[in-house]
Amino acid sequence: MTDTHAAAKGASAPDAAGEIVSLYAAQKKIYARAVSGWFATWRWGLVWATQLLFYGLPWLQWNGRQAVLFDLGARRFYIGGLVLYPQDFIYLTGLLILSAYGLFLFTAVAGRLWCGYACPQTVYTEIYMWFENRIEGDRAKRMRLDAGPWNGEKIARKSAKQFVWIAFGLWTGFTFVGYFTPIRELAAAVPTLGFGPWEWFWILFYGFATYGNGGYMREQVCKYMCPYARFQSAMFDHDTMIISYDAARGEPRGSRPKSLGHAALKDAGKGECIDCTLCVQVCPTGIDIRKGLQYECIGCAACIDVCDGVMDKMDYPRGLIRYATQNGIAQQWTREQMFRRVLRPRVLIYTAIMVLVVAAFAASLALRTPFRVDVVRDRGALARLVDDGRVENVYRLQLMNALESPQRFRIEVDGLAGVVVSAPRAEVQVGPTEARWVPVAVQLPPETAASLGSGAHPLRFTITRLADAAGGAVEVHEKSTFVVPR
Repeated sequence: MTDTHAAAKGASAPDAAGEIVSLYAAQKKIYARAVSGWFATWRWGLVWATQLLFYGLPWLQWNGRQAVLFDLGARRFYIGGLVLYPQDFIYLTGLLILSAYGLFLFTAVAGRLWCGYACPQTVYTEIYMWFENRIEGDRAKRMRLDAGPWNGEKIARKSAKQFVWIAFGLWTGFTFVGYFTPIRELAAAVPTLGFGPWEWFWILFYGFATYGNGGYMREQVCKYMCPYARFQSAMFDHDTMIISYDAARGEPRGSRPKSLGHAALKDAGKGECIDCTLCVQVCPTGIDIRKGLQYECIGCAACIDVCDGVMDKMDYPRGLIRYATQNGIAQQWTREQMFRRVLRPRVLIYTAIMVLVVAAFAASLALRTPFRVDVVRDRGALARLVDDGRVENVYRLQLMNALESPQRFRIEVDGLAGVVVSAPRAEVQVGPTEARWVPVAVQLPPETAASLGSGAHPLRFTITRLADAAGGAVEVHEKSTFVVPR
């Protein structure tokens, strides 16, 4: 049993035979060793990229407003020059579909790349572990500190770590809320702590979640809470690139003098693995990759970096632990042979679906009209008789301007003989990103109403955006019904 995890005494209950059966087994804290190498550099590069994007994006300005803002109160969602309304929810669906198939594709090709490099749980665990290493020291120092008595040094280091962890969590919660409430307004309220109740709730909630997940739960989230770990095997096959230990090269493992050259290993009955357990010590989930693929592996490749370092020191070839496929390990294929198996049916299907979804998403955004219209019947009076026996229905049209410049609209109606807008407007102007309700009365001649008979009859509104400097004329058609009373 390694010092990274071990079963501890847990809650117990007697079974039918009166014997004590453990209901759970607690685990010791995992003290992950810091590691450097090619994959660690990539991982930290993505940590910086994702966090600069997350923390920096709310501060960017666009046309005098926040570049990315999800204004729930006003029901406006600003993404650069794009203005979306709740009726544009279909785009969120498209993004979710795109993300899902992207995850399927990357997993089929190279395993848990998302988990190992860009998942928020991985990213924040890396950040919180970095704080811990800087304040409490490396793995050995942290283990001694935790095992030692509470003295001045231990209290100071633990307090400093908690302060930094909590401050970072609150900053993260503040930034998260800044995507929904203008972040410059939030920043102005910081000196007086004059946040609203919802701002307070979400800053504290998101900050606490970041603090708890990154500081304490860490691998428990990946192992027990994340559903992806449970169904990832359905997306793997024997040609998926996964982190693998080459048992044919490494076994039988064991210590040996450094003077034992690589060429003499076979005669000495030794494999390349020196059983240093560093691959276990650097693993953030505490597994031993030498036991084969396990669902707890998040694909961070820390074991590859540390093992390559050991191989260099022993003057052995790198790659005892490496990215490889199960077929490649079993048949000792070269990297080129494994790469040739990438374009297999599963990958091609996922790629084709991804391309179609991206094309449809891009075409939908490109062809999107610069405004939206909702037609709502006036529930106060479904139908009424007016002058000359005409039948009148009243509607309310919501005109939603999706541009950051004013737009002018003309409202027309057709679908029934002689139907007209009773109070025609030369034009209706709607301000930048404004949603305006416009009452519209529609009248039908008595002879048409008599020929149609009582009941609801189909009607069509045509709303035309008048040409201006922002663009040419655009028409939107909305269906409704016209009610003729008995």
